[in-house]
Amino acid sequence: MSPRRSPLAPARPGRVAVVAVWVATALLCGLLVACTPGVTGPQAAAQLFLDDFAAQDFAAAAAHSDRPDEAEGALGEAWDGLQAESLVATTTSTRIDGDSATVGYSYEWHLPRERVWQYTGELHMGRSGEQWSVRWAKSALHPQLGNRQTMQLRSTPAPRARVNEHAGSDVLVPGTVYGIAFDATQNRDVSSAAKALAAALVQFDSSLSAQAIAESVTAVSGPRSVMRLAEDDYELVADRLAAIPGVVVTEQSDLVSTDRAFAPDLVGQVKKAVIGELDGTAGWSVVIVNQYGVDTDVLTETKPMPVPSVSISLDRPIQVAAQNAVGARTEQAMTVVIEASTGAVLAVAQNSAADRDGPVALAGQYPPGSTFKIITSGAAMSSGLALPDTIVPCPGRITIGDRSIPNYNEFALGSVTLATAFARSCNTSFAKLASEMESDALHTAAGRFGIGVDYEVVGMPTFTGSVPPADDLVERTEDGFGQGKVVVSPLGMALAAATVASGRTPVPYLIEGRETVVQGDPAPVSPEVVAGLRDMMRLVITSGTADRIRDQGDVYGKTGEAEVEGGSHSWFVGYRGDLAFATLVVRGGSSDNAVAVTRDMFAALPPGYRDDGA
Repeated sequence: MSPRRSPLAPARPGRVAVVAVWVATALLCGLLVACTPGVTGPQAAAQLFLDDFAAQDFAAAAAHSDRPDEAEGALGEAWDGLQAESLVATTTSTRIDGDSATVGYSYEWHLPRERVWQYTGELHMGRSGEQWSVRWAKSALHPQLGNRQTMQLRSTPAPRARVNEHAGSDVLVPGTVYGIAFDATQNRDVSSAAKALAAALVQFDSSLSAQAIAESVTAVSGPRSVMRLAEDDYELVADRLAAIPGVVVTEQSDLVSTDRAFAPDLVGQVKKAVIGELDGTAGWSVVIVNQYGVDTDVLTETKPMPVPSVSISLDRPIQVAAQNAVGARTEQAMTVVIEASTGAVLAVAQNSAADRDGPVALAGQYPPGSTFKIITSGAAMSSGLALPDTIVPCPGRITIGDRSIPNYNEFALGSVTLATAFARSCNTSFAKLASEMESDALHTAAGRFGIGVDYEVVGMPTFTGSVPPADDLVERTEDGFGQGKVVVSPLGMALAAATVASGRTPVPYLIEGRETVVQGDPAPVSPEVVAGLRDMMRLVITSGTADRIRDQGDVYGKTGEAEVEGGSHSWFVGYRGDLAFATLVVRGGSSDNAVAVTRDMFAALPPGYRDDGA
């Protein structure tokens, strides 16, 4: 048995050292930071709580509080309500008062879509023995949060921008469309359902068939999209669709047309080009929600940032007037109007007969007939071959090479000025001029008027024309009066007229702010050529082939009738003030028919409307 030590006996040297170290360490830890679990200062304890909260270890964070069960649920609820992606949480200042302390915190929440929310608050701390912990309250999440309240993130969509036409009215606006789909698994008689669905929808798409619907929906599992309907159209068939088992209808946000008769194909192209740029930046807020689910306060708010509306160059009064004018024809008819000074496309009108062939006003390929004499005259004047007052022959028929070229009904004028031959549309005069030109003269001249130039216009297809160099004498001769291998679109001829009107070839555009890419850089038309063509084109109206339109102001123009298989195309090209136009009636016969369509368009406008470009 070991002898008992007297309590007054001195300790062994080693034990004294250990005790001294332990006491020093304990004193240091109590004054500064936690050195062992359960022994912390208030700021260090608060930081442990914040670190675990930021790491989404809610149980660990709650363990640093005096009510861990209540705290754990509230911490997770905060993350979920904010849809938080991360949190940076740090302590700021500390105030100690006996066994109580207040530790400041700074939160930087990172929320979806790169949203950042920063604020400060205070944690209330308590000490039990040597251990500090958070005295739990929801103010640990936000200083304004009550114990029966939660925080939730709200998103506020930016209003989708609109699309306006040149005169200022809306063309496309935010709206609702209805997606019509069919789920074959929800109907045992797919064939009958497809017949009923096709019968309901065929009025909106004549190509829709029951067989096509049945084949498409049985090829997939789940709903298969069939069509999207505007709200007005959907209301017409909603009851019929509801009676067909398997039909699935969904509301969808979209841009919808304010007037489906207003350049529908072109507006559809505009929609495709801009719809991805109209949503703007959504706003967001964090709100306080009480125990009944009611929003009671806003903690932070960022307003939505809509993008500006998009403007297109189409001008409603001109577009409507042009559409009504071409719509009165039974043949394929179309008109393009351009603002000569800027290249703004003001109207693209086609009737339903022309629509069947696509966007032919912009990209069709047609022989221009005598309207091409604008180009031939320009080439002749540029080279010095002939000027407006140069005397040229105008026999009723002329033979060049093995080609015999007649005037209309073989009228003959004898020897006249080039201006008169232009105004009366003498084929023989221009055939002879073309035969005396270089092989690429017409090709070069056409480019100076925008024909054959490749314009990549955002929102619309384009083809201006093709005028290949002609080494062959007969081919070049035929090209000179718009037959041969020359083809143009109404867009191309409208650009040619705009070149004469403004003195330079404008670059066409449809959507404001969207740059048109031009392939090639033809030399400009000289002022002398422009002046000569203006005088000659005015004579066409005052004493030539387009006198029908004399009552519509100071119109300048050139008529044309292009021979094609089965008839002839009727053309009228020109300008009034700043409005350059090209009208084509396919197989319309006499050019007077195209003049009549153009006159109807101008007659429907207020006198002098936009002649000055305003």
